[in-house]
Formats: sequence, structure tokens, C-alpha cells
Amino acid sequence: MTALVRALRDICGAQAVLEERSDLEAYVTDWRGVYTGTALCVVRPATVHETARVVAACREHGAVVVPQGGNTGLAAGATPLALSNAVIVSLSRMRTVRSVDAPGCTLAVDAGCVLADVQETARAAGRLFPLALAAQGSAQIGGLIATNAGGTAVLRYGSMRSLVLGLEVVLADGTIVDGMRALRKDNAGYDWKQLFIGSEGTLGVITGAVLRLFPTVRSSVTALAGCGTAQAAMDAFALLNESLGETLSACELFHDDAVQLRCAYDPSLVRPMPASPWYLLLEAGSSLRSLSEAVEAGLERAVERGFVDDCVVAGTSAQARALWEWRESISESEKRSGPSAKHDVSVPVSAIPAFLERAASAVVERHPGVRVLPFGHAGDGNIHFNVLLPGDGSVDAASVNATVHAIVAEFRGSITAEHGIGRYRRDELPEHRSDAEMRVLRAIKHALDPDGRMNPGAMLAI
Repeated sequence: MTALVRALRDICGAQAVLEERSDLEAYVTDWRGVYTGTALCVVRPATVHETARVVAACREHGAVVVPQGGNTGLAAGATPLALSNAVIVSLSRMRTVRSVDAPGCTLAVDAGCVLADVQETARAAGRLFPLALAAQGSAQIGGLIATNAGGTAVLRYGSMRSLVLGLEVVLADGTIVDGMRALRKDNAGYDWKQLFIGSEGTLGVITGAVLRLFPTVRSSVTALAGCGTAQAAMDAFALLNESLGETLSACELFHDDAVQLRCAYDPSLVRPMPASPWYLLLEAGSSLRSLSEAVEAGLERAVERGFVDDCVVAGTSAQARALWEWRESISESEKRSGPSAKHDVSVPVSAIPAFLERAASAVVERHPGVRVLPFGHAGDGNIHFNVLLPGDGSVDAASVNATVHAIVAEFRGSITAEHGIGRYRRDELPEHRSDAEMRVLRAIKHALDPDGRMNPGAMLAI
């Protein structure tokens, strides 16, 4: 291993290889602070060619590779196991914007580019990169692709899988596969890039991507609607979706408990509207300039039908940001409140109210002392059905997971919609996928990483 460290220094420079325990701490622990592994070192290549040489050197010296982006994932997919021969390959130095094609609506970037910077680059070119999520100030493009990130605008633009046109990957043997093509249509063989989108670093290291851009949103309307029940909220969503069509880009669902939790930590906050049991936060955007009237008309119809009790429409961009803050602050409020069992599940959109009722009843009944805090993306069926646990350790998160995921299975849903399997849900995956599906996953893994050196322990058991 000493010889490997010397080789990595020769490839990337001594300053790009970290070995000290204090330097490794931020890389070997996941964002939630639940999983901590060990690593021989962290290496930070600056180019795809350095990355390829790093991966080849790891293979030559018998080390395993753990690709890592911004380390903001919630499933510990970028956290190494307790292995003495793990090398974390951080893409943090690879932040070059390779090209911007505004007329063609494409943007080619290194995998280490931070999402917020990509959004700003697109904005400066008069275009939109629509992926948006709470960690956009630190999440990197490579990690977002590796986890097929969703965010708040999936309803209109799709997940990361829909936003990637081309991909550059370093395989487990150090081979560079250059698929950086800015093509909307390409039927020349298997669409191999799709294997790496959502692969969580288990098949190779993503080093670059060609991303889809969209016309700038010139007219945007944000509104918050209070609803008496989850069913009423989903009825309102259906009505608004029909009224606003493709202009409806986001529709978030959350419970008043989340609002109460945030207010508990900051009593100075003033609610934007009278309290309701449930809220829909919606955003509509268009390249055309007149949209407010359509949103207001849709909300009026929802009120008339009894789906919405009250609502508020942002009049300025500052007010819109303030409304979004009520939704985006939920995770941080949860983290401050103590331990929790987090769930990133999806069910059919029409089944959301029934799932929420069934899951909440089962969790509260089987695990006394917990507090259910569901929120998520009403438009695509992705619910973060999180459960706050008692601080005395009387309730085990794994048992809560089992309860929630069993109910998800009843609705033919998925145990992860956007965070990925990682290490957090790895052992549960075979329980929720057929033997035939698991054989396909393992066959793909073996074909591209026959020695099992790419991110071992993530997604699939060693």
C-alpha cells in the first residue's frame, strides 16, 4: 500500500493525496453521520486521464476504489467500508466547464462541478438547468448522476436520467469510455450510459457529462395552499396539473408537523398563512411572460371544489424564496430534533393518500413514541416518509424501516425513489426485488467490475 500511495502521488501530485486521519474524517463519514468507514487515502485527480491512471494503479496494487462527489448523499453510497485497502477518489478538483452550446441547449462539464455553479453557468448563457435540491451548493454533478438524483422539478423535467445526453466514464480497469455526445437521438447500439446513471459508483467513475438545458423561465409563480386532508391535497394537485399542464414544474406535499418543528427552533418565524393539516407548495414556470392569472384561476377552482382551504401566492421573488424555505428546511429541522428513520419511497401518485394513512397508522401502532413526518414530491409519487425516534433508544430504526417498506411493497412501490440504495438499504434490496432482477444486477456488476473493486458494499453485498 505504501507503493500505491507513492504511485498516486506521482500521478496527481503529493498535495492531491491525503493520508492524515484528520484530513480523512470528512471523507469517510456520510452526511448524516451514521456510517463511518476507513480508507488508505483520498486522492483528488484533476483530469480524466489522471483518474484513469489512479484507477489502474489501484487495480495493480489490489486496492478498491470508492468514487466520491460532494458527499451529500443520504444512503451512505459514497462512504467506504472498514477496509484497509480502500482509496477514495474525490472528483472535487474536476470543475471545468468544457463547453456551452446555448442554441443547442447543452452544457458539457467535469463531474466535480457543483450543481449551483452549473445552474449559474446555464443562467449566464440564457438557459436553464432545472435540477434543484437542498444540497445544490455542495452536491456535484458526478454524484447526482451516480444516484440519478431527482429534486423538486421532476414533475416537469424528469430526474437526472432525463437530463444527461452524454457521459464520460473510467472503467474498473482504467479504460476511458468517451461518450460525450450532445445528441438528442442516437440509436447506435446499447445506450450504455444508462447503466452508469444510478449505479452509485459500483461500475466505474463518472468523470464528465453533457447535460440538457432548457429555455429560461421568464414568468414564474410560487404558491402555498393549505388543505384539510392528504386526499384533498392530491385532488388539488390533479386539478392544478390539468389546469396548468406543462407549466407546472413542482408540487411539494408536507404536513403541518414539519412547520411546527421549524417554528419550534425559531419562534420568531411568522407563518405565511393560517395553519392547515397539509400543504401543497407549487411552482409554475413558462418561457412566456403571463402565468399568474392561470395559477390564480386554478387555485380558485380548487377552493371552490373544497380541495383547498386557503392559499397565498408570492408577489415577489423574495416571497417565493420564503415559501420554498418552509419546504427546504424540513431536513435540517429533523436533523436538529434527534435520531430519525428516513425513507425515500415512491408509490403510484394516485395511491399517495392511502399509503400515507396506512403507513402512519402502522408505524405509530407498532412503534410507540415515534412521530411521523411525511413530506415529498406530490407530482411524482416520491414521499420522504421520515419518522422521528424517541431519544431514549427504545425504538430501533431498522424495525421502523421494515414496517414502512413492507407497506410500500403492498402498493408495488419502491424503497428508494431518488437517494439510492447505498449501504443504508443494501441488505433490504433483495427483499424488494425479484430473484430474476437481482441476477440481472449482479450480471451487470460482474461484466463491468469482475474483481469487485468499484465501491464494494454499495448497492450489492460483497
